[in-house]
Amino acid sequence: MAYVIGLDYGTNSVRCLIVDTSNGRELGTCVYEYEAGEAGILLDASDHNLARQNPADYLKGAEVSVAGAIAEARKADSKFDPKNIIGIGVDTTGSTPLPVDKNGTPLAVLDAFKDNPNAHAWLWKDHTGYAEAAEITELARKEHPEYLAKCGGTYSSEWFFSKILHCLRAAPNVFDAAYTWVEHADWLPAVLTGTDAPAKIRRCRCAAGHKAMFSDEWGGYPDEAFLARLDPKLGKLRRTLGNKTYAVDQIAGKLTDAWAGKLGLKAGIPVAMGAFDAHLGGVGSGIKAGVLVKIIGTSTCDMVVAPCSAKLPDIPGICGIVDGSILPGFYGLEAGQSAVGDIFNWFVNYIQPGGKQAGSHQALTEKAARLKPGQSGLLALDWNNGNRTILVDQRLTGLLLGQTLHTRPEEIYRALVEATAFGALTIINRFEEYGVEISEVVNCGGISEKNAMLMQIYADVTGREMKISRSAQTCALGSAIAAAVVGGAFATFAEAQAAMCGIKSTTFKPIPENHAVYRRFYGLYRQLHDGFGLQGQPLAMGNVMKELLEIKEKANA
Repeated sequence: MAYVIGLDYGTNSVRCLIVDTSNGRELGTCVYEYEAGEAGILLDASDHNLARQNPADYLKGAEVSVAGAIAEARKADSKFDPKNIIGIGVDTTGSTPLPVDKNGTPLAVLDAFKDNPNAHAWLWKDHTGYAEAAEITELARKEHPEYLAKCGGTYSSEWFFSKILHCLRAAPNVFDAAYTWVEHADWLPAVLTGTDAPAKIRRCRCAAGHKAMFSDEWGGYPDEAFLARLDPKLGKLRRTLGNKTYAVDQIAGKLTDAWAGKLGLKAGIPVAMGAFDAHLGGVGSGIKAGVLVKIIGTSTCDMVVAPCSAKLPDIPGICGIVDGSILPGFYGLEAGQSAVGDIFNWFVNYIQPGGKQAGSHQALTEKAARLKPGQSGLLALDWNNGNRTILVDQRLTGLLLGQTLHTRPEEIYRALVEATAFGALTIINRFEEYGVEISEVVNCGGISEKNAMLMQIYADVTGREMKISRSAQTCALGSAIAAAVVGGAFATFAEAQAAMCGIKSTTFKPIPENHAVYRRFYGLYRQLHDGFGLQGQPLAMGNVMKELLEIKEKANA
């Protein structure tokens, strides 16, 4: 018997999953909620762009979640023995870099910086570096357009160098104290394997390629002279990053004696190179050419792969085309929406329509599901946390149009869900506009599991069948699959996926009459999308409210 561990570091918690490599059976799981801040996030009431995390939570999370998953696995199967665990895989959010000293120790755990949020991990949804992102984009367009060509044409405030450059400007004492910056996806595997010293650490292809403009075509990360034009200190930092990255079929190292003791595992088992949660969520959902995997959570990531043997055009507005970032031998293509579940949580938790009971997710969903498409006359833009794809602009905000004095909370809730579906369709269209065919859509994440209304709306809006991954823990399962490959249970990812992945029998197919209504709605959505999202576009909106009323009146007739 051979088992593997997948560690999935999300926005609010870390999950450990123990999987049987022979059939994908999930024997044990345990979730550790981060303790620092609000739901694990260090926030600043005066700056909505700031979102940080305490790396100490990452370490405690590994110990607590692995112990809990082992205990559950023992209950599930009397024959289970943690000595038969042959490998560990790790996925994290990203870009979530943290500053470390010359020994690889995070500044956040040092007494001098433990109360300074700038010394902690800069969570993926930290947008404080929006001005620096624009500056990087402008310089790259002038001097190195190739840097931007592989990451959608615009550098984002969610990404590696924007955050580091902003720290240099806003907190120079933190920047000066750091020897280098390391992605969470690189740091955690390095800690487990004792390779966290900057000279030893292996940096993953996924994070470097999608968020830090890395490519072997130009020798790795952006060159020192380019970064020095932004700031000489940033140019000097380039020397600490190295020129090589590693895909998830490679190992970060072997589990140390110390961490083996903490986790109750054998020392020396391989730990796979890290990757982002969405990328390994794609792996855990059985991604292959032609399959779009949607990881639906607080935000949404859309993952696609294409064989490296095929020539791909540069696709404006997506988050990268990177060789080997998801599967070996394939280009990994990433897109996504900066807020999905976060938008629904905002409405329920901040606006609190009708109080806690009447305004819960469940209550609003039940009422919203009884509405017909167009019945509310509402249309929203899903930009409450900016737009990741296809506009790549975090300085955009949400919009709700069509309210009357009779608008009810459940109508708004449904309109917010529909807005995220329109954003999802925009991403699918962008891929296909540039020759990347999408023949199948597989969804994963808690929302796809729990909210049938949302899945039906996505099917009706996109005109495509919505399938759901068999596992409720697809990111952790993807990490476990990487562990199975580096642990020697399988020679290839395709073999591991065939044995360990699956699709649920329940799917959601588009209802033709609903799709017809949403096609008209989508035209109005794109009118708002382009009018508010593209610079220099004429803001001709005089028809929108009246067309929404026409759709509403027809639906209510």
